[in-house]
Amino acid sequence: MFDSNKVKLGIAPIAWTNDDMPKLGEENTFEQCISEMALAGFTGSEVGNKYPKDTQVLKKALGLRNIQIASAWFSSFVVSRPFEEVAKEFINHRDFLFEMGAKVIVVSEQSKSIQGKIDVPIFKGKPYFTDDEWKLLAEGLENLGKLAAEKNMKIVYHHHMGTGVQTAMEIERLMDMTSPDLVYLLFDTGHLVYSGEDPEYILKKYIHRIKHVHLKDIRENILHMIRNEDLSFLQGVKNGVFTVPGDGCIEFEPLFKILDENNYEGWFIVEAEQDPDLANPLEYAIKARNYIKVMTNL
Repeated sequence: MFDSNKVKLGIAPIAWTNDDMPKLGEENTFEQCISEMALAGFTGSEVGNKYPKDTQVLKKALGLRNIQIASAWFSSFVVSRPFEEVAKEFINHRDFLFEMGAKVIVVSEQSKSIQGKIDVPIFKGKPYFTDDEWKLLAEGLENLGKLAAEKNMKIVYHHHMGTGVQTAMEIERLMDMTSPDLVYLLFDTGHLVYSGEDPEYILKKYIHRIKHVHLKDIRENILHMIRNEDLSFLQGVKNGVFTVPGDGCIEFEPLFKILDENNYEGWFIVEAEQDPDLANPLEYAIKARNYIKVMTNL
């Protein structure tokens, strides 16, 4: 199965404190978060809002717990803002991650996004890009990819519920419109299943462009409720639509098999945002770690 020198296992801090809804887990400190990550057996993390911005302070805290930074989310607005503004923010983000030793930068276009709007139904309110906006998106992402390459880094595009790049068709359009040497793909199991897509199809089609993986599971009964009651993305999170691998409806074994057979190298990041009062972060981190060990031998 996977070579632990080539595939590393991390977990996102969003299970401890939700960046989109800071009230969820506001009592959980940065130190508690990374200590529990290490205790559960993870060696990597993405960056949350409570993480120190000073790289030396952050390196020391993580080093004590043998945790590395895998990446961090960047909200792109290349469709709706002048590229120069976006580029300035991106370069600061890139340089921070470079200093922390990360190799990839998670990018998601947030122009028109409804993912952070508590009162907009996630399915009925889904935004769409015009042809002109698609051109702006593709060109802007390629330019961000060039900026990343200056530091020998890659951008990995995060398809996401409530955005203009959510469905399989939209992912395919983005991949067709961008250079495979500049724009790579983040494969997120949960967001694909949430959107009604087949994750195996996307994984097989773009396996050689996938340079980062988010592992999250879906509670099917909650997903049905979201559809039936026209709930928003954030309402879905609060109700528990996401959970850790092995605790929902997604079949992970065939996905791991495809990744293994194609010699995937990079991070697996468990990213399952839930209400910490309902799903204890340490308990669920351990549950995820145990499941992944059985599935992958990592």
